[in-house]
Amino acid sequence: MGLSYCRAYGATVALWKLLLSDRPLPKLRAVGVINNLSATELEKTACAPIPVDPSRFNPNAKFPNGCTVAAVRISMEAFIDFLGFLNQQLLTRDLLRLEMLMMPANFSSLVGEFIVSSIPKHCPGLVKNRFHNGHPDLIPTGHYLNDLILHGPDGIEVKASRYSRAWQGHNAEECWLMVFVFKANSSSAPDAAPVPFEFRRVSLARLEKIDWKFAGRSSTSRRTITASVTKSGEMKLRDNWIYEA
Repeated sequence: MGLSYCRAYGATVALWKLLLSDRPLPKLRAVGVINNLSATELEKTACAPIPVDPSRFNPNAKFPNGCTVAAVRISMEAFIDFLGFLNQQLLTRDLLRLEMLMMPANFSSLVGEFIVSSIPKHCPGLVKNRFHNGHPDLIPTGHYLNDLILHGPDGIEVKASRYSRAWQGHNAEECWLMVFVFKANSSSAPDAAPVPFEFRRVSLARLEKIDWKFAGRSSTSRRTITASVTKSGEMKLRDNWIYEA
C-alpha cells in the first residue's frame, strides 16, 4: 500500500462514513473535499473498505449454538481484509472493484458465503452445512450425519444484503436468521460515485412462519418466487442487534 494512498484514505475515511450514514451532511464542506479528490483518488479510496468498529457491537446480543459476538466480529474483519486485498490487486491491473465486477445478488451471496465459512473457525458449536443449498447455512456441529442436511430446524441461516429491510429468502422458514446489512457500490449503478464497502448492521432473531410473506409474481415473470421478512420479523431482528455502525 503506497504512502500517497494511505494519506488519501486517512484524509477521506471520515467523509465516507458521513456519506454512508443517514446523518445530515454539511454540503459545502463535502463538496469542497470531494472536488479536491480526482476520480482516480476516489477510486483508490473506495478500494479500502471501512473498518469494523469494535465499540459498535452489542455485548448483550443473544445467540444459539454457542455462537458469539467475537466470532461474528472476527469474521466481519476477515471479510474486510479479504475485499480490501482483492480490490487493491484489481486496481493495480486497472480492473473494476469486485463489487462492480459482480452482479449485485452474486456479490451479496459472496459476502454471506464468506461469513458462513468463517464463523465456524471461531465457534466450535457450529459448522457449515455441507449439503448444496441446504438450510440452514450453519448447523450444530455433529448434529446431522456428516454435517449435511437438506432442511433442518436447528442452526443459523445467514443473509447479506444492501437493503435495510424486507429481506428475502426462497421459503418461509422457521429458523434463526442472521442478517448482515452493508453499503457498497453496485454494478447496476456503474456511474455512481465510488464509495468503500461498509458493514452497517448485523441482527439475529428466531423467526416463525408468520414472520414471512410470500412475494407473488406475474404470469409472464421469470423471477424466482421468494418470501420476504415482514414487519414482525424485522422488529425481532432489530431487538437483537449485534452490530450497528
